[in-house]
Amino acid sequence: MPDERVVVIGGGVGGLVSAALLAARGCEVTLVEAAAGPGGKLRAVMVDGRPIDGGPTVFTLRDVFEDIFADCDASLADQLTMRPAIKLARHAWGDAQLDLFADPDCNEAAIGDFAGAADARGYRAFRAEAKRLFDALDGPFLHNTKTDPITLGWRMGARGFGDYCTLRPYTSLWSALGGYFGDARLRQLFGRYATYCGSSPFRCPATLMLIAHVEASGVWLIDGGMHRLAQALEALGRRHGVRFRYGTPVRDILVEHGRAAGVTLATGERIGASAVVCNADPAAIGAGVFGHASRRAAASVKPQRRSLSAMVWTAQAKASGFSLARHNVFFSPDYAAEFAALAAGQLADAPSVYVCAQDRDDTGNTPSGDERVQIIVNAPPTGDGAGFTPAEIDTCRRRMLDGVSRAGLSLDLAPSSVLTTPVDFAAMFPSTGGALYGPASHGWAASFRRQGSRTRIPGLYCAGGSTHPGAGVPMAALSGRLAAACLLRDRASTSRSVRTVMPGGISTRPAQTVPTG
Repeated sequence: MPDERVVVIGGGVGGLVSAALLAARGCEVTLVEAAAGPGGKLRAVMVDGRPIDGGPTVFTLRDVFEDIFADCDASLADQLTMRPAIKLARHAWGDAQLDLFADPDCNEAAIGDFAGAADARGYRAFRAEAKRLFDALDGPFLHNTKTDPITLGWRMGARGFGDYCTLRPYTSLWSALGGYFGDARLRQLFGRYATYCGSSPFRCPATLMLIAHVEASGVWLIDGGMHRLAQALEALGRRHGVRFRYGTPVRDILVEHGRAAGVTLATGERIGASAVVCNADPAAIGAGVFGHASRRAAASVKPQRRSLSAMVWTAQAKASGFSLARHNVFFSPDYAAEFAALAAGQLADAPSVYVCAQDRDDTGNTPSGDERVQIIVNAPPTGDGAGFTPAEIDTCRRRMLDGVSRAGLSLDLAPSSVLTTPVDFAAMFPSTGGALYGPASHGWAASFRRQGSRTRIPGLYCAGGSTHPGAGVPMAALSGRLAAACLLRDRASTSRSVRTVMPGGISTRPAQTVPTG
């Protein structure tokens, strides 16, 4: 397919993956990105001349990326230096502390010491259930195009019928966790996995406990930070001829004769193409951010269905008292009140706080002097409104510091620290209100409502963490892979239905059925 011209809008993980895969299959690919470099949410923030991860900090499902690099005749290991994490995270509730490890036997022993033998047995059962759910959905859902409940059952087949009937979509994650753990702190710990897709453990289905299995299957520490992954994906695309144009906003997605036909840039320049992959939140398409002609391709997301946003500090800091690991969570004393406040569009009075100490690893080293930290407090996705006042921001900062101090951690943030609010995220990712994970995964049907790879406009495809199969770095990568596969499959089908001359000189083109998955 050497004459196939494709424009990819957005240099997030989904866009980078789809661009590299399409170029490796012979397409002429141009990726246009409004920001100055690759990554999207997988970004680095420069503070005092040092890069600090300002987005995702946990790398899981390494095999997803190994497969992508292999499909492009390359090796992930040749591009990135990484090592498996022995300690997954350190968790604190005031003076109480619990570490989780890559070794499940270590976790079972630690939970037994922390909460007793019954909860250790509960953890063993929970771990088995999380694995069962992941294994059941990995092939037919995560690695496949968007589906509906009936088609999902068909994909799982007769052998998977028992799993299909027990996917637990109608029970909340919080309620399900009560069946495994008597200690409410453990329900908090494992309920926090809902926030990995920007959702509330009180409102998302118990199916999402499969996220716990993803992390338990292996966390990797990338030398230099997570943003190096975006750089590696960009290099992969360049190797196959992808043309990258940064600082280049798109004004319109062109639609001609009912098909996507390229893009018009903010400068007025037109780039023609036979297909477009949009790695932006689909809500931006539905809201008309990319012009009126493409609006029907995707639906906008109502504010009440948005996932969480965040208050994110990236800073150099002096840390003392509490012994930080690489990943640390300081839990709110009232989890229900925290999520009730967020649902009401407010910051929590006593929020949970995540601290990534980027210069620490599993060796127990303690950096001398200042160290790089990313600090996250969950926030409502209200960035398209008035935003928080300076007084509210100051209060949030104070409550964040109070939250970590309850566990004995003292953080002295340098004056050069950078705060990113929902308003800032909304500016970077239009039509989201600062929501970082697309629509929230609330209710049994949420996963089926996500935008699929194909849209209502032939030749226009979607990728990214706001589309199917879901939020998070590996899911965004899978979305890019699915978008590329759908595009190539559709073009192959179209090429087999080219215009032919029938007896009597009548030209005919077989009708096309355009899927919307």
